[in-house]
Amino acid sequence: MRLFHHHQTWLFLGSLFRLLAVLVAAGSMGSTHLKADEPPARKIDWRASGTGGAVSAGRSTEVVAAALDVLAEGGTAADAAATSLLGLSVTEHGLFASGGEVPLLIYDAKRKEVKVLSGLGRAPLDPRAIEWFFKNGIPSGGSMKSAPVPGMVHLVSTLLIRYGTVSFERAVRPTLAILDRKGRDWHPRLAVTLRKLVEAERRARGSRTEKIAAARDRFYKGDIADELEKWYIRVGSFLRKKDLAAHRTPLEDPVTVSYRGYKIHKCGPWTQGPYLCQTLSLLEGFDLKSMGHFSADYLHTVVEALKLAMADRDEFYGDPEFVKVPLKQLLSPGYARMRRGLIDPRKASLKRRPGDPLAGRPLRGPLVASNRNYTIPVQDTTTCLAADRFGNVVAATPSCNLVGNQPGPPGVTQGNRLRSLNTTPGHPNRIQPGKRPRITLTPTLVTREGKPVIAVSVAGGDLQDQVTLNVLLSHIDFGLAPHEAVVVPRFATGHHQGSFDPNPDRGAAFISRGGVTMHSDVPEPIRRELSARGHKLRVVGGAIAHPVMLVIDPKTGVVRGAGDPRVGRRVGVLSPIP
Repeated sequence: MRLFHHHQTWLFLGSLFRLLAVLVAAGSMGSTHLKADEPPARKIDWRASGTGGAVSAGRSTEVVAAALDVLAEGGTAADAAATSLLGLSVTEHGLFASGGEVPLLIYDAKRKEVKVLSGLGRAPLDPRAIEWFFKNGIPSGGSMKSAPVPGMVHLVSTLLIRYGTVSFERAVRPTLAILDRKGRDWHPRLAVTLRKLVEAERRARGSRTEKIAAARDRFYKGDIADELEKWYIRVGSFLRKKDLAAHRTPLEDPVTVSYRGYKIHKCGPWTQGPYLCQTLSLLEGFDLKSMGHFSADYLHTVVEALKLAMADRDEFYGDPEFVKVPLKQLLSPGYARMRRGLIDPRKASLKRRPGDPLAGRPLRGPLVASNRNYTIPVQDTTTCLAADRFGNVVAATPSCNLVGNQPGPPGVTQGNRLRSLNTTPGHPNRIQPGKRPRITLTPTLVTREGKPVIAVSVAGGDLQDQVTLNVLLSHIDFGLAPHEAVVVPRFATGHHQGSFDPNPDRGAAFISRGGVTMHSDVPEPIRRELSARGHKLRVVGGAIAHPVMLVIDPKTGVVRGAGDPRVGRRVGVLSPIP
């Protein structure tokens, strides 16, 4: 697909990244202690294809290699993902951390179903803490007061218990090897904490499941929880041991929508994920292919659909355990038809336009949007995908939103995810005791005829599902391979509320009225046409968010994967195809 003269340039540069990655991988894989009887055939690069399974784990070749080892030993995609997540909490510290959060989608080949694991911590249970937030506001500039319960350890444990085959000790082994090199001052402290979990697993009696549960309980209910509570009290956090003990990783059904013969699966409205489904429902009524990839008509139509879906996100989404989110109505074909009619093919909307799904009306009433030129935070998230030879697939988006928070005495680092809540009376995302914040983290799984065919993970805050949409449309509507879809020019709108701004005035949390960020590789005549239609363009030369993508052929078992080489994404495969 020769969309632009720069596209071939990126493919050429990709070959350079590929050569460098192979050289780095050779050194890293030598440190993973492969057994003599393990098949040596594997490849780690920005793009790769294979038949024995695949892993993408942020920018870390070492973590990818360690997860491939688990697959080579007969482990599942869940085992590989657990190994990756533990490793990434160290190698990608700052983008993720041991006290971070991980929404995760998994296709289980035995059960033939997609499920969601909510690895997201909650607000403190103490009503006095919530009253403090109402009185003083939710800190947005970096504070342990904005830290939710740490979710990663519980998520990894739950993933291994329900879908894995290996022990916690096996999954954490590569992470301990990294920590034992003592590259950071907190590494020895976290190593002690993780070895306490291994010790609890070893000492516990019973099945593999019971042993992993014992390790998990030591973190959330035992002496590690005691140590965490002392730290919380010292630094002014509202979290306590009872919050840790009450934490769980819910198993949920995904939110789904059909698009051109594919079934898109997303996490629930405690994430921003359902708005991707809404956007695709709007776009299915347009012949995007006939418009032409990256034509002015195509770009205008997609941006306007995003603006409508994100307005509903900002108006209705929140933790469904606390508020009734009208997802059935928001995702109904009739609602999509009504909202689709709001898209003017020649003019960009500068209004904030949530709909009225319960009343069956396309608009609640156009609202004036502000224009704050808010900077969208990108560098607080990483990516994780895994597929095995048994047909299981995992898509996860690990993050922590540190904003300056530092590791505590146990070596655990927690972020500021509570700043994705607000204190607005009556708002579905208003903070409450034990409530999950409505986060931007939003992995994607796609099935066709009941089989997994696409997995996507993107780092980039409010950009995540916008870039996922870029990648999916490039592949589904225009036939681009993964290595093409992740490098063609991307675009995103800022015409929505900032998900990291807890301002109780939600109108003031709006980012950029009519704003569109667009890569400079989009030709100048097309950019001029978009400006003439009213879009406020910001042209950039660097990557717009950080995507990785796996495409699976269920008939042959071939997995093709790619991650944007401009931001160092890595994909590893077993049994590579030349």
